[in-house]
Amino acid sequence: MHNFTYHNPVQIIFGADTISQLAQLIPQSSRILLTYGQGSILRNGVYQQVKKALSKHTVLEFAGLEANPRYETCLKAVQLCRREWVDFILAVGGGSVLDGSKFIAAATVFEGDPWAIPTRQAEIAQAVPLGCVLTLPATGSEMNGFSVISREETKEKYGFASPHIYPRFAILDPSTTFSLDHRQIANGIVDTFVHVTEQYITRPAQAPLQDRQAEAILSTLLEEAEKVWQQPHDYAVRANLMWCATQGLNGLLGCGVPQDWATHLIGHELTALYGLDHGQSLAVVLPGVWQFNIENKREKLSQYARRVWQLSAPSASDLAATAIDKTEQFFRSLGVKTRLSEYGIGAEAPRAVAKRLQERQMFLGEAANLGGTEIEAILTMRL
Repeated sequence: MHNFTYHNPVQIIFGADTISQLAQLIPQSSRILLTYGQGSILRNGVYQQVKKALSKHTVLEFAGLEANPRYETCLKAVQLCRREWVDFILAVGGGSVLDGSKFIAAATVFEGDPWAIPTRQAEIAQAVPLGCVLTLPATGSEMNGFSVISREETKEKYGFASPHIYPRFAILDPSTTFSLDHRQIANGIVDTFVHVTEQYITRPAQAPLQDRQAEAILSTLLEEAEKVWQQPHDYAVRANLMWCATQGLNGLLGCGVPQDWATHLIGHELTALYGLDHGQSLAVVLPGVWQFNIENKREKLSQYARRVWQLSAPSASDLAATAIDKTEQFFRSLGVKTRLSEYGIGAEAPRAVAKRLQERQMFLGEAANLGGTEIEAILTMRL
């Protein structure tokens, strides 16, 4: 196991009817900016619960954060924060709303070009404090210091991190997820699943606890994913999916182990260039990354096959290959397509994505062995 430092300051408030606790979590003297997306919280009752809980607070609002939060939109919120002296941000929605809000929190007090935060990893010395009410489990952003932002003008998508953008608290009420549609639920399950595998399907690191933690989340996702379509209003199912998403990217699984993240970085380019949902891009790319790197990942893939899928085969190679097939079948069982051509994306895409990553001199994967040529080959396999 590698050396590591772990610290997570996020207070989790989990369970039904917990939105009412907002009044105790945010100082009454705060000038709050309430951020949300395209209006689903107005229809499902979450907005009303938030406003009731904060009836004695000063609350300004900023709506319209996109599913892949855009830099251009976030800058409008930054201007509002500066003009109105906002000193607390409350993100209400899914991981994209929270990611956008994290950027807003950092950019509001940043001296210089805000685009330098995601593109040049500019140091973030401080940020406006923020909290969240999560309504779509997927990204794990509610319990980490990461954010991903897109810029429509240049069709770019970048991530950044800072200890200053951890939420002060995250309210997780599973009942807020009952109004999600099939696509949102499926994308969220895929995103959680791939978060876990990016930290697990790498190479052995003599870290059995982290392996078992990852396997527990993956196994739970398989079980609950089957139930969620049959029992759409089962609170326990929604609670388990929500907690899996949070646990999938709160840092614990990655402690002391090699991590991959090639699937995410390639997927970000597909989203930026072709508008795929984040979960859709991951379902396309992951099987290709695994297949291309099957020699390096064979031991962990075969372990995954045995422990998560309960498979047996004469050799580790057979197990690894079957595990890849089973994973792609799982994504398809959720209704998520796994081939570029199924989204109308043509043969030019592999080169276009590879060129962008190559221009940034990026080599991806736990072994840093995926450059432009390799990325193009992976995506060609996924046409």
